[in-house]
Amino acid sequence: MRRKIRRRTPLILAHNIKEKAFYGMNQVRKKLRADYAHRKGLTGKGITVAIMDTGIITHPDFDRRILKFTDFTQQRMRPYDDNGHGSHVAGIIAGTGKMSRGLYRGMAPECNLFVTKVLDRKGNGNTAQVLKAIDFVIENREEYNIRILNISVGMLPSADETEKSNLMYAVEKAWNHGIVVVAAAGNNGPGRNSVTIPGQCKSIITVGSIDDYVKRGRGLKSGYSGRGPTECCVVKPEILAPGTAIKSCSARGGYEVKSGTSMSAPVIAGSIALLLQKYPDLTPAQVKLRLYERAVVLGEAGEQKYWGVVYLNRLL
Repeated sequence: MRRKIRRRTPLILAHNIKEKAFYGMNQVRKKLRADYAHRKGLTGKGITVAIMDTGIITHPDFDRRILKFTDFTQQRMRPYDDNGHGSHVAGIIAGTGKMSRGLYRGMAPECNLFVTKVLDRKGNGNTAQVLKAIDFVIENREEYNIRILNISVGMLPSADETEKSNLMYAVEKAWNHGIVVVAAAGNNGPGRNSVTIPGQCKSIITVGSIDDYVKRGRGLKSGYSGRGPTECCVVKPEILAPGTAIKSCSARGGYEVKSGTSMSAPVIAGSIALLLQKYPDLTPAQVKLRLYERAVVLGEAGEQKYWGVVYLNRLL
């Protein structure tokens, strides 16, 4: 059996920092032109997004769209989330905003969810559980039409080489089976090679935060988003999205604010659900190419270490 992994060592959750000021999903949608897509009838309907996280609750914003919940930590049968991270991520992807009269609606409010719980209430897990969960997603991809896998957890670059290799292989396998894998870049920036595993995998889509600053007491931590290039000189993250002080679904009901690239990744996962609803025959490689072609570059030419930001009116 593999050794237990804690948040501070290999397998980690991106930081969850509660703030008084927040960036509601209404503002995220406005910034990325998601409401444009929704008015066009693109809501993710018929697309299933798999989420590998701390679980999910049967929040009113998810209607009855949690197609399957599997607990790899305690083998409980019904959906639950004793940490809150997973429900928040799910709300960014698929929340209807029902409890907020649509205000905090997610990016793909009619997509379906396939949820695997791999982390406990403290955000601890082990590599074996994560690998089993990825295989489980692959095995069920056709039955549930799983097109996207969101991974808002990660392993530090300094982790055990075998465990890193196993996790990188697993997400590559999912990608090769037709699943678009979207991973958070982690919150260990701004240094080089600070992107967490599996975000360093060359094939998959890795997402950083476009607004990576977080208040810490009286101070300010700048540049938390993981950055490349990786040890293999791969540009990571490719895409940036809002990640700081995002208000989304709470595991206690209602809504709460969290920050980190864990919040940025589901913004892009939800955006891709809209893309696949419109163009269902796209392969993962074609999805990634479209992101590359439609991303809006930030800053001066020649200074970029990522592709840029994706606006839905351009992507779709």
